[in-house]
Amino acid sequence: MEWGMLALAAALEVTWACSMKYADGFSKIIPTLITVIGYIASAVFLSLALKKLPLGTAYAIWTGCGIIGTSVLGVFLFQEKVTFPQAVCIFLIVIGIVGLKLWSKK
Repeated sequence: MEWGMLALAAALEVTWACSMKYADGFSKIIPTLITVIGYIASAVFLSLALKKLPLGTAYAIWTGCGIIGTSVLGVFLFQEKVTFPQAVCIFLIVIGIVGLKLWSKK
């Protein structure tokens, strides 16, 4: 259950980060509301996951998934470019997340 909460928290982190880009400096109301609600909901679900998961592991996975998700969506939604060295670094984050999950005590 706690891993599901963490996955939802990470998905909401990606949601609020992307909607912040659409909010254009908080000048557009709907993306701004999605940003605020997503930010709060992400923190709530992270907090729930932390009831059972170790802080370092959960936080690293949460932020890592946020980095991966926003990087991928940045390419598709905002036509951002990812260089080869950046892609390698993002892949290393993926490896780190998998390792943390595999060797976590929970």
